[in-house]
Amino acid sequence: MNNEVFPLSEKYIDFLEHKSSTDFLEGTTFAGKTTVAIPKFMFEIMESTSTKPSIIAGLDLGTIEKNIINADMGLIEVFGDYESGGCVEYKPNGGGKISIPHILFHTPNGIKVIYVLGYDNKARWKKALGGQYFALFIDEFNIADMDFVREAFMRADYRICTLNPDDPNKECYIEYVNHARPIEKYKNDAPTELLKMLDLPQISDWTWWYFTFDNNASLTEEKKKQIIESVPIGTKLYKNKILGLRGRATGLVFNIEPKDIITEKQAIFEDWKEENPKKKRKFVRFAIGCDTSYSRKSHDELTFEFVGITDDRKCILLEEETHNNKDREVPFAPSDVIPKLVAFAERCKNKWGFARYIFIDSADAGTIAEANKYKRKSGCIYIFAGAWKKTKNLTRVQLEQSWLKSNDFLIVETCKSYIDECNTYSYTEDGQLEDGHDHSIQGCQYAWLPFKKMIGNWDLIKIMIKDADEEE
Repeated sequence: MNNEVFPLSEKYIDFLEHKSSTDFLEGTTFAGKTTVAIPKFMFEIMESTSTKPSIIAGLDLGTIEKNIINADMGLIEVFGDYESGGCVEYKPNGGGKISIPHILFHTPNGIKVIYVLGYDNKARWKKALGGQYFALFIDEFNIADMDFVREAFMRADYRICTLNPDDPNKECYIEYVNHARPIEKYKNDAPTELLKMLDLPQISDWTWWYFTFDNNASLTEEKKKQIIESVPIGTKLYKNKILGLRGRATGLVFNIEPKDIITEKQAIFEDWKEENPKKKRKFVRFAIGCDTSYSRKSHDELTFEFVGITDDRKCILLEEETHNNKDREVPFAPSDVIPKLVAFAERCKNKWGFARYIFIDSADAGTIAEANKYKRKSGCIYIFAGAWKKTKNLTRVQLEQSWLKSNDFLIVETCKSYIDECNTYSYTEDGQLEDGHDHSIQGCQYAWLPFKKMIGNWDLIKIMIKDADEEE
């Protein structure tokens, strides 16, 4: 490919050069996944001495022609039409001994046959999948017919699949994608929530690539802005195609806006806009919430969340710390967590102020017992207590939503895990709160729940939320 005609980011160059038996390309819309998958697929065929045919598969023939064969920077534009001196000869109606649509790819190693199949047409692809194949390219893998996928995957030597994030419970993830891993260079170059899902045993050298708008060097900032603004925030489409996150949910629970995220300077000073601010915020209460997880089979996190409540009734998430046991050779236990939690509280005390109370998930009796044992032995100044859980989950969400609207709930920008969760935490298809993406959110709730009447306009809120002022 001519990098001057189609500029390639470093990550895409690494992708083209990397050798594996299977590549999965997942990420946002307009990331250039299909555009760069095409040449890698064709180069694999070109360099091979195999005489076995290959397959390009998509939703239907029209979609394949539009998105792969005739698209800008598609197969014909990149490799050239055979009649015009290129090396691609497309036969949409079949030809010779091959009755189905196919491509004749003229290479130094001979003419290679590539079948073009829509996985919507079961009768046609069942007829075609009768032998062994060299390369298999499945576009929009997340919506592909799984009977076709299973049948085709086992018959091909090299597989490449492009997909947008979708419902994480889909069979395509459980049976295939979650068995792949990113290469070492890009092992952390994806949203944490997606990396957590790649938790099934890796199969051979199956490789997972995550691409976004930023990896598409040909996408202008103006075009990127236009794409993002055209999709309603909070919809499943926005979550999957713009945020590049998997999820079956229909809408985000918390619509976090730029005004809700502040700097440390803004958290410290009321007159933060001044060159030399002097008027400090007055905090009247500090507290810490801890949501626990010790699983080695998932990326569920142990979270420490430190909040401050001001004299003008604002709740600010000031600090956070997260840990998980995934891939640890020596997993931490409740007895290991308490010293970490106390060290976190000390750092926050020295920086912000003293949080006398540390609220730990009340469902975790083991960690609370270890905390009380630590206090007896060390005589530490902190009071450990079980989290206040009488206020229902949905009511907690209502409270925070109302505080966000009135600018009474703020998040310091360094609390990345909390912000990431707010950009993911969603309602399910049936309108319930999803069970996941909420460990930092829960930890933060544990910190402010006992002091919720000190936040925002409580007289107004309690009219709307009947159980919000129930006592433990």
